[in-house]
Amino acid sequence: MIHNPEVNRDLQDRGIRFIMDTDGTQLIPWERIQASDVVIIPAFGTTREIEELLKDKGVNIEPYNTTCPFVEKVWNRAAKLGKDNFTVIIHGKPKHEETRATFSHSAQGAPSVIVRDMDDAIELSNFILGHKTKDEFYQQYQGKYSMGFQPDIHFQRIGVVNQTTMLATETASIAEFFKEVMIRKYGAENIHQHFADTRDTLCYATNDNQDSTLELLKLDADVAVVVGGYNSSNTSHIVALCETKFHTFFISSDSEIISREEIHHFDYPAKTNRVTYSFLPEKAPARIIVTSGASCPDTVVDRVILRILSFFPNTRPVEEVMAGF
Repeated sequence: MIHNPEVNRDLQDRGIRFIMDTDGTQLIPWERIQASDVVIIPAFGTTREIEELLKDKGVNIEPYNTTCPFVEKVWNRAAKLGKDNFTVIIHGKPKHEETRATFSHSAQGAPSVIVRDMDDAIELSNFILGHKTKDEFYQQYQGKYSMGFQPDIHFQRIGVVNQTTMLATETASIAEFFKEVMIRKYGAENIHQHFADTRDTLCYATNDNQDSTLELLKLDADVAVVVGGYNSSNTSHIVALCETKFHTFFISSDSEIISREEIHHFDYPAKTNRVTYSFLPEKAPARIIVTSGASCPDTVVDRVILRILSFFPNTRPVEEVMAGF
């Protein structure tokens, strides 16, 4: 339901099965899904096509739709942009469940295109400004634009929405970049006719975690431990922020802290598992930052903290520390 292995293992232990994996690979064939089945829509939502498929089968999805309200807020904003004749630029990972769902819903009412990052946004601006041809657009953005998209027409009025787990500051920077592009093309005096302000679609939970991490970067620390699912977009951004200053270890649970000398962790840029020895500082007092992605349950973070504390026998009991709050 979310990108956290602990949560999903718990669901599977309770008998829930997954129809698709996070990349969209089919695990249970659609023909095996019957009207009597309970089908839960995950927090990321799902595509309009899958919703219609389930309805055609007679599956009642409304009571079991757990789509996050902030995801639906993005969909509603995209729909309004479409009604106002704006094209929707989605900042997201094209293969991510939420981006696939947002693109599907957006494309129902508005010309839509996906950009992955600022480099991708800069490349797209070449088409907005007419520096590249329509044929080049179709080749470069294959699978990332809506049916019937006409780059020479549909880039006259644009608005930016996001996959809510992306780095909020990056979405804001991309939106500001496109605003400057439209000013360059149409002039500052006409900007409101060509660019829509969509800052109100950012997810507060993701923003809060990212803002808290930015505050942590002001501190001095020996090591940072980030807890969350390895396929979690919002957690990966927390890792990237921490790595700008701290020696950072990305783990999914306390079970990956094997001992005081050994930790199993995920190298996100390389997309590979690693083992590191002597990862904790020997000096006292040690300064260790522990944080997590928005999709990581507090109980998992608590277990990580307690596991690390167990290696420092002179540490004050947690209960004693918490009594002061």
